[in-house]
Amino acid sequence: MKNKEIRIALTGNPNSGKTTLYNALTGKNERAGNWAGVTVDKRESALKNTYAAGNKVIAIDLPGAYSMSPFTSEESITSDYVKNAEIDVLVNIIDATNLSRSMFFTTQLLELGIPVVIALNKSDINSKKETIIDIEKLSKQMNCPVVSTISTSGTGLQELVKNAIAVVGITQKAPYTQAKINLADKQEVVVADRQRFSFVNSIVSTVETRKVLTSDKNSQDKLDSVLAHKWLGIPIFAVVMWGVFSISQTYLGPYIADYLVGYIESFGAYVGTLVEGASPFLQSLLIDGIIGGVGAVVGFLPLVMVMYFLIALLEDCGYMARVAVVMDRFFKKVGLSGKSIIPMIIGTGCAIPGIMASRTIKNERERRTTAMLTPFMPCGAKLPVIALFAGVFFEDASWVGTSMYFLGIALIILGALLTQKITGTKYRKSFFIMELPEYKMPSIKAATLSMLDRAKSFIIKAGTIILLCNAIIQIMQSFNWQLELVAEGAEQSSILASIASPFALLFVPLGFGVWQLAAAAITGFIAKENVVGTLAVVYGITNFIDTEEKVLVGGSSDVASVMGLSAVAALAYLIFNLFTPPCFAAIGAMNSEMQSKKWLIGGVSLQLGVGYVAAFIVYQVGTLFTTGTLGDGFFFGLVIVVVLLSIVGYLIHKGNKSIKDTSLNKY
Repeated sequence: MKNKEIRIALTGNPNSGKTTLYNALTGKNERAGNWAGVTVDKRESALKNTYAAGNKVIAIDLPGAYSMSPFTSEESITSDYVKNAEIDVLVNIIDATNLSRSMFFTTQLLELGIPVVIALNKSDINSKKETIIDIEKLSKQMNCPVVSTISTSGTGLQELVKNAIAVVGITQKAPYTQAKINLADKQEVVVADRQRFSFVNSIVSTVETRKVLTSDKNSQDKLDSVLAHKWLGIPIFAVVMWGVFSISQTYLGPYIADYLVGYIESFGAYVGTLVEGASPFLQSLLIDGIIGGVGAVVGFLPLVMVMYFLIALLEDCGYMARVAVVMDRFFKKVGLSGKSIIPMIIGTGCAIPGIMASRTIKNERERRTTAMLTPFMPCGAKLPVIALFAGVFFEDASWVGTSMYFLGIALIILGALLTQKITGTKYRKSFFIMELPEYKMPSIKAATLSMLDRAKSFIIKAGTIILLCNAIIQIMQSFNWQLELVAEGAEQSSILASIASPFALLFVPLGFGVWQLAAAAITGFIAKENVVGTLAVVYGITNFIDTEEKVLVGGSSDVASVMGLSAVAALAYLIFNLFTPPCFAAIGAMNSEMQSKKWLIGGVSLQLGVGYVAAFIVYQVGTLFTTGTLGDGFFFGLVIVVVLLSIVGYLIHKGNKSIKDTSLNKY
């Protein structure tokens, strides 16, 4: 057995702790969540030597499934893989707090002829509830090994792997075998499923002893009556997000960032001494373009990390799942599925996995609409842009970041309503069924690992894409089309200025019609962090953190005067960069999930149109209120708005024709 590769597939219901267990066994840090749709594809990795004990063991983390008869796309992945791939052992992760529901899937797995080991997970929660499961009796009843595990702490994992290796090649007799049924006969399927549930319940009644019945109202239910209340839920969520932004952008984040900025400045000064005497262009490229540009972005890393950490805590404790329930009734009114909420919550970390999570939605229009609208939720890449403008123009006000998230939700609802009107989709009653995880103390370790993993991705992007873009921006700003160095202060004759200036004309009705700001907005389409890096390069700003006050630079600083923006124009610029199309990688994910070029083009056009229109309204209306007159270029901007909306309507309407009426799923 030592020389043979052993392949162990991890299967189980959503929210059973499957991915957490996979991370513990392999040392990976894959995203784990306490709702369905987080894992949408299989992933595999070798077990750590601690658990493999000298064997070559591969663990495969499969998407959550309730049945081998797939209903969603991720269940299809699990069902097809288990049936067709070469697997030595199935480790079925069971939620010990919900034994009867979990074991329906277990009985199906035991009928496949592949050795099965049951991991009775979340045993610690059962202990607190004084729920007792007789493991030995359960093992005998199911004819397979059963191991008590706690995936968050690693308890029982050594024994689990040991049992999995031991059963390789052993034939297990299924405790219940479903008689052959006609799958086309829905009545026959329903009867067969009832029989299987009856069998499962009969086993559970003999092995499980509960002190508190699930039908009894407990403290969790009382808390849900407040946090998930249809009216109180929204203001509570607003307060929670305000707290997250206060801590990450006003207090703890900038305090930590101060030390990082100090190191970046010291490194820049050290490099400056090394290139002293070199050509001015080389000095400018290294100090201003590469170190200054990248350093300006990396300077916001502590703010990003603190926010990631806090969001991870909210997810782990079970609160974010309640947010999904609160938002469900709003989303259904505009033609979205309740399942659309999950991709959008995931998208607050990164738009790419959020867009990928839309594949859990069966209805084709709803899936494509969700993939198209998910990037409106500000992701981690946009946080430096939010933090910069909140600090420079609004004195680190926490309401700026909070309002951007709620504006994102509002634009999603408006975008969905617009798409619904264009496609002519009629409102249909739908049901959002979601298992709410129990409230628990969040894992500091898990949140820290999640934060560090995302920080690693941030740093890698800063050291590759952002570094390259800033270097190119510095070169384009330093030379004219005759490849001659431009004089200091004459950058308007540079290659960069000549390319960005035509776009700047389009931005006049939005309040930021200068080539420097246009250049930063354009590079933001490659990666949103580039907005900060490019601004640092074109304006020659080494950092945006006040190392004396240990806060983001305030509205009275030189940064605000150098940019030359009013507070209203700055807000419009922030909105434009947050709600126009996301990075190229996210657009690639949209293309993959939509599987329609017409919908992709329509979706990107919608994002561009929404971002432009939102910025136009904020600048023009804000200027009218603050000065008594409309902003510059009002009528020109109005024409652009009408043209953009017309193009969006036409493209989405054309894409909608490719979806046949028969594709409308009735759940």
